[in-house]
Amino acid sequence: MRFALSQEQLDFAASIDACLTETGPKGLAELGVPALLVPERFDGLDASTVDLVVAFDQLGYHATPGPWVDTVAVLPALLDDEILAGVAAGETWASIVYPPHVPYALDADTAEARIFVDGDDLRAFTAGRGLSSVDKSRRLFEVEPGEIIGKAADAARAFELGALATTAQLLGLGRWLLDNSVAYAKQRKQYGREIGRYQAIKHLLAEVVTRLELAKPLLYAAALSLSPRDVSAAKVAVADAAQLAARTGLQVHGAIGYTAEHPLGARLTKVRALIAAWGTQGFHRARVLESL
Repeated sequence: MRFALSQEQLDFAASIDACLTETGPKGLAELGVPALLVPERFDGLDASTVDLVVAFDQLGYHATPGPWVDTVAVLPALLDDEILAGVAAGETWASIVYPPHVPYALDADTAEARIFVDGDDLRAFTAGRGLSSVDKSRRLFEVEPGEIIGKAADAARAFELGALATTAQLLGLGRWLLDNSVAYAKQRKQYGREIGRYQAIKHLLAEVVTRLELAKPLLYAAALSLSPRDVSAAKVAVADAAQLAARTGLQVHGAIGYTAEHPLGARLTKVRALIAAWGTQGFHRARVLESL
Protein backbone atom coordinates (compact mmCIF):
# COMPACT_ATOMS: atom_id res chain seq x y z
CA MET A 1 0.00 0.00 0.00
CA ARG A 2 1.28 3.46 -0.93
CA PHE A 3 1.16 6.06 1.87
CA ALA A 4 2.01 9.15 -0.16
CA LEU A 5 0.28 11.80 -2.23
CA SER A 6 -0.31 10.87 -5.85
CA GLN A 7 1.39 12.79 -8.64
CA GLU A 8 -1.96 14.36 -9.48
CA GLN A 9 -2.30 15.64 -5.91
CA LEU A 10 1.25 17.00 -5.93
CA ASP A 11 0.52 18.77 -9.22
CA PHE A 12 -2.73 20.13 -7.76
CA ALA A 13 -0.82 21.57 -4.79
CA ALA A 14 1.77 23.11 -7.10
CA SER A 15 -0.97 24.69 -9.24
CA ILE A 16 -2.65 26.25 -6.20
CA ASP A 17 0.70 27.51 -4.95
CA ALA A 18 1.47 29.10 -8.32
CA CYS A 19 -2.00 30.64 -8.57
CA LEU A 20 -1.86 32.22 -5.12
CA THR A 21 1.69 33.44 -5.71
CA GLU A 22 1.05 34.98 -9.11
CA THR A 23 -2.61 36.01 -9.32
CA GLY A 24 -4.17 35.54 -5.88
CA PRO A 25 -7.31 33.62 -4.90
CA LYS A 26 -9.42 34.74 -7.87
CA GLY A 27 -7.97 31.96 -10.01
CA LEU A 28 -8.79 29.17 -7.55
CA ALA A 29 -12.24 28.55 -9.06
CA GLU A 30 -10.64 27.62 -12.37
CA LEU A 31 -8.51 25.06 -10.51
CA GLY A 32 -11.63 23.56 -8.93
CA VAL A 33 -10.89 24.42 -5.31
CA PRO A 34 -14.44 25.62 -4.44
CA ALA A 35 -15.88 22.54 -6.18
CA LEU A 36 -13.83 19.94 -4.32
CA LEU A 37 -16.54 18.41 -2.11
CA VAL A 38 -19.53 19.45 -4.21
CA PRO A 39 -21.31 16.44 -5.78
CA GLU A 40 -20.98 15.96 -9.52
CA ARG A 41 -24.73 16.53 -10.03
CA PHE A 42 -24.11 20.13 -8.97
CA ASP A 43 -21.09 20.46 -11.29
CA GLY A 44 -18.66 19.67 -8.50
CA LEU A 45 -15.64 17.40 -8.40
CA ASP A 46 -16.81 15.07 -5.61
CA ALA A 47 -13.15 14.82 -4.60
CA SER A 48 -11.65 13.08 -1.60
CA THR A 49 -10.94 14.58 1.81
CA VAL A 50 -7.24 14.08 1.11
CA ASP A 51 -7.64 16.43 -1.87
CA LEU A 52 -9.32 18.87 0.51
CA VAL A 53 -6.32 18.76 2.84
CA VAL A 54 -3.93 19.30 -0.07
CA ALA A 55 -5.82 22.45 -1.06
CA PHE A 56 -6.22 23.89 2.44
CA ASP A 57 -2.56 23.30 3.22
CA GLN A 58 -1.78 25.70 0.38
CA LEU A 59 -4.48 28.16 1.44
CA GLY A 60 -2.88 28.21 4.88
CA TYR A 61 0.62 28.61 3.48
CA HIS A 62 -0.47 31.76 1.66
CA ALA A 63 -2.68 32.96 4.55
CA THR A 64 -5.60 33.29 2.13
CA PRO A 65 -8.43 35.27 3.79
CA GLY A 66 -12.12 34.49 3.50
CA PRO A 67 -14.66 31.86 4.58
CA TRP A 68 -13.00 29.02 2.70
CA VAL A 69 -13.57 26.46 5.44
CA ASP A 70 -17.28 27.32 5.73
CA THR A 71 -17.87 27.34 1.98
CA VAL A 72 -15.65 24.60 0.58
CA ALA A 73 -15.41 22.11 3.46
CA VAL A 74 -18.54 22.50 5.61
CA LEU A 75 -21.44 23.63 3.42
CA PRO A 76 -21.43 20.61 1.05
CA ALA A 77 -21.84 18.31 4.08
CA LEU A 78 -24.79 20.33 5.40
CA LEU A 79 -26.81 20.80 2.23
CA ASP A 80 -27.92 18.81 -0.79
CA ASP A 81 -29.19 21.76 -2.71
CA GLU A 82 -28.80 23.70 -5.97
CA ILE A 83 -26.92 26.40 -4.07
CA LEU A 84 -23.89 24.09 -4.25
CA ALA A 85 -23.70 24.75 -7.98
CA GLY A 86 -22.89 28.36 -7.13
CA VAL A 87 -20.25 27.17 -4.68
CA ALA A 88 -18.67 24.95 -7.33
CA ALA A 89 -18.51 27.90 -9.73
CA GLY A 90 -16.86 30.10 -7.11
CA GLU A 91 -19.84 32.46 -7.07
CA THR A 92 -21.42 31.61 -3.70
CA TRP A 93 -19.85 32.07 -0.26
CA ALA A 94 -21.11 30.67 3.00
CA SER A 95 -20.89 31.75 6.61
CA ILE A 96 -21.54 28.92 9.06
CA VAL A 97 -22.26 29.18 12.78
CA TYR A 98 -21.88 25.88 14.63
CA PRO A 99 -22.27 26.51 18.37
CA PRO A 100 -20.66 26.10 20.79
CA HIS A 101 -17.42 25.62 18.85
CA VAL A 102 -18.10 28.21 16.13
CA PRO A 103 -20.20 30.85 17.90
CA TYR A 104 -19.54 33.75 15.52
CA ALA A 105 -20.05 34.15 11.79
CA LEU A 106 -17.09 34.77 9.49
CA ASP A 107 -17.65 37.35 6.72
CA ALA A 108 -21.40 37.16 7.35
CA ASP A 109 -22.02 40.57 5.82
CA THR A 110 -20.95 39.41 2.36
CA ALA A 111 -21.90 35.70 2.40
CA GLU A 112 -24.78 34.59 0.19
CA ALA A 113 -25.52 31.54 2.40
CA ARG A 114 -25.86 32.16 6.14
CA ILE A 115 -26.51 28.99 8.12
CA PHE A 116 -26.85 28.41 11.85
CA VAL A 117 -26.47 24.74 12.79
CA ASP A 118 -28.95 23.89 15.56
CA GLY A 119 -28.50 20.18 16.19
CA ASP A 120 -29.83 18.51 13.05
CA ASP A 121 -31.78 21.64 12.07
CA LEU A 122 -30.45 24.38 9.86
CA ARG A 123 -31.57 27.93 10.51
CA ALA A 124 -31.01 31.15 8.65
CA PHE A 125 -29.40 33.90 10.69
CA THR A 126 -29.06 37.65 10.67
CA ALA A 127 -25.63 39.17 11.10
CA GLY A 128 -25.37 41.43 14.10
CA ARG A 129 -22.59 43.47 15.67
CA GLY A 130 -19.14 43.16 14.19
CA LEU A 131 -16.42 41.85 16.50
CA SER A 132 -12.69 42.30 16.64
CA SER A 133 -10.37 39.35 16.09
CA VAL A 134 -6.71 38.82 16.87
CA ASP A 135 -6.44 38.08 13.14
CA LYS A 136 -7.42 41.31 11.37
CA SER A 137 -8.33 39.42 8.19
CA ARG A 138 -11.06 37.46 10.05
CA ARG A 139 -14.21 39.60 10.16
CA LEU A 140 -16.49 38.06 12.78
CA PHE A 141 -20.11 38.88 13.59
CA GLU A 142 -22.60 38.09 16.30
CA VAL A 143 -25.69 36.36 14.95
CA GLU A 144 -29.42 36.22 15.55
CA PRO A 145 -30.82 32.79 14.56
CA GLY A 146 -33.97 32.80 12.46
CA GLU A 147 -36.45 30.27 11.13
CA ILE A 148 -35.62 26.65 10.32
CA ILE A 149 -34.79 26.24 6.65
CA GLY A 150 -34.24 22.50 6.60
CA LYS A 151 -32.46 19.49 8.04
CA ALA A 152 -28.70 19.05 7.94
CA ALA A 153 -27.54 16.36 5.56
CA ASP A 154 -24.81 15.30 8.00
CA ALA A 155 -24.07 17.82 10.76
CA ALA A 156 -21.49 15.60 12.48
CA ARG A 157 -19.51 15.10 9.28
CA ALA A 158 -19.68 18.83 8.59
CA PHE A 159 -18.03 19.59 11.91
CA GLU A 160 -15.22 17.10 11.33
CA LEU A 161 -14.59 18.58 7.88
CA GLY A 162 -14.45 22.07 9.35
CA ALA A 163 -11.90 20.98 11.94
CA LEU A 164 -9.92 19.03 9.33
CA ALA A 165 -9.72 21.94 6.89
CA THR A 166 -8.70 24.32 9.67
CA THR A 167 -5.97 21.88 10.70
CA ALA A 168 -4.68 21.77 7.14
CA GLN A 169 -4.53 25.57 7.12
CA LEU A 170 -2.48 25.47 10.31
CA LEU A 171 -0.04 23.02 8.73
CA GLY A 172 0.40 25.36 5.78
CA LEU A 173 0.94 28.31 8.10
CA GLY A 174 3.55 26.33 10.02
CA ARG A 175 5.38 25.47 6.81
CA TRP A 176 5.45 29.13 5.73
CA LEU A 177 6.76 30.21 9.11
CA LEU A 178 9.50 27.60 8.94
CA ASP A 179 10.49 28.42 5.35
CA ASN A 180 10.70 32.13 6.01
CA SER A 181 12.51 31.72 9.32
CA VAL A 182 15.15 29.56 7.62
CA ALA A 183 15.52 32.08 4.80
CA TYR A 184 15.88 34.95 7.27
CA ALA A 185 18.42 33.04 9.34
CA LYS A 186 20.56 32.65 6.23
CA GLN A 187 20.72 36.38 5.57
CA ARG A 188 20.62 38.13 8.97
CA LYS A 189 24.08 38.59 10.46
CA GLN A 190 25.25 38.96 14.04
CA TYR A 191 28.92 39.19 15.07
CA GLY A 192 29.95 38.86 11.43
CA ARG A 193 28.13 35.57 10.78
CA GLU A 194 24.70 34.59 9.50
CA ILE A 195 22.62 33.67 12.54
CA GLY A 196 21.64 30.42 10.89
CA ARG A 197 25.20 29.18 11.39
CA TYR A 198 24.85 29.32 15.16
CA GLN A 199 23.99 26.02 16.81
CA ALA A 200 21.25 27.51 18.99
CA ILE A 201 19.33 28.74 15.94
CA LYS A 202 19.80 25.42 14.17
CA HIS A 203 18.35 23.58 17.14
CA LEU A 204 15.30 25.86 17.27
CA LEU A 205 14.53 25.39 13.58
CA ALA A 206 15.23 21.65 13.66
CA GLU A 207 12.66 21.24 16.43
CA VAL A 208 10.05 22.98 14.26
CA VAL A 209 10.83 20.68 11.33
CA THR A 210 10.48 17.64 13.56
CA ARG A 211 7.16 18.73 15.06
CA LEU A 212 5.63 19.61 11.68
CA GLU A 213 6.77 16.37 10.07
CA LEU A 214 5.45 14.27 12.95
CA ALA A 215 2.10 16.06 12.85
CA LYS A 216 1.62 15.74 9.09
CA PRO A 217 0.83 11.97 9.05
CA LEU A 218 -1.84 12.51 11.70
CA LEU A 219 -3.51 15.06 9.44
CA TYR A 220 -3.59 12.75 6.44
CA ALA A 221 -4.74 9.83 8.59
CA ALA A 222 -7.61 12.00 9.79
CA ALA A 223 -8.44 12.87 6.18
CA LEU A 224 -8.73 9.15 5.36
CA SER A 225 -10.83 8.14 8.36
CA LEU A 226 -12.57 11.41 9.33
CA SER A 227 -13.18 9.85 12.74
CA PRO A 228 -13.57 12.27 15.67
CA ARG A 229 -10.55 10.77 17.44
CA ASP A 230 -8.27 11.11 14.42
CA VAL A 231 -9.46 14.62 13.55
CA SER A 232 -8.92 15.79 17.12
CA ALA A 233 -5.50 14.15 17.37
CA ALA A 234 -4.46 15.88 14.17
CA LYS A 235 -5.80 19.25 15.30
CA VAL A 236 -3.91 19.06 18.59
CA ALA A 237 -0.61 17.97 17.03
CA VAL A 238 -0.68 20.36 14.07
CA ALA A 239 -1.83 23.32 16.16
CA ASP A 240 0.97 22.73 18.67
CA ALA A 241 3.50 22.47 15.83
CA ALA A 242 2.21 25.65 14.17
CA GLN A 243 2.36 27.49 17.49
CA LEU A 244 5.97 26.38 17.93
CA ALA A 245 6.74 27.53 14.39
CA ALA A 246 5.20 30.92 15.19
CA ARG A 247 7.12 31.31 18.43
CA THR A 248 10.38 30.23 16.81
CA GLY A 249 9.79 32.51 13.84
CA LEU A 250 9.43 35.46 16.16
CA GLN A 251 12.60 34.49 18.03
CA VAL A 252 14.56 34.23 14.79
CA HIS A 253 13.25 37.46 13.29
CA GLY A 254 13.33 39.49 16.47
CA ALA A 255 11.00 42.42 17.10
CA ILE A 256 10.56 43.21 13.40
CA GLY A 257 8.56 40.03 13.01
CA TYR A 258 5.81 41.35 15.27
CA THR A 259 5.26 44.59 13.37
CA ALA A 260 2.14 45.05 11.25
CA GLU A 261 4.29 45.83 8.21
CA HIS A 262 6.11 42.49 8.27
CA PRO A 263 4.32 39.46 6.71
CA LEU A 264 5.35 37.34 9.70
CA GLY A 265 3.08 39.35 11.98
CA ALA A 266 -0.05 38.42 10.02
CA ARG A 267 0.85 34.74 10.22
CA LEU A 268 1.45 34.91 13.97
CA THR A 269 -2.05 36.27 14.58
CA LYS A 270 -3.65 33.87 12.11
CA VAL A 271 -2.12 30.91 13.92
CA ARG A 272 -3.52 32.18 17.21
CA ALA A 273 -6.98 32.58 15.68
CA LEU A 274 -7.12 29.20 13.93
CA ILE A 275 -5.92 27.24 16.94
CA ALA A 276 -9.24 28.03 18.62
CA ALA A 277 -11.36 27.72 15.45
CA TRP A 278 -13.60 24.65 15.04
CA GLY A 279 -12.85 23.41 18.53
CA THR A 280 -10.29 24.54 21.08
CA GLN A 281 -7.24 22.51 22.00
CA GLY A 282 -8.93 21.57 25.27
CA PHE A 283 -11.97 20.22 23.45
CA HIS A 284 -9.92 18.18 21.00
CA ARG A 285 -7.62 16.80 23.71
CA ALA A 286 -10.70 15.70 25.65
CA ARG A 287 -12.09 13.88 22.60
CA VAL A 288 -8.83 11.99 22.16
CA LEU A 289 -8.80 11.07 25.85
CA GLU A 290 -12.41 9.85 25.74
CA SER A 291 -11.61 7.57 22.81
CA LEU A 292 -8.85 5.71 24.66
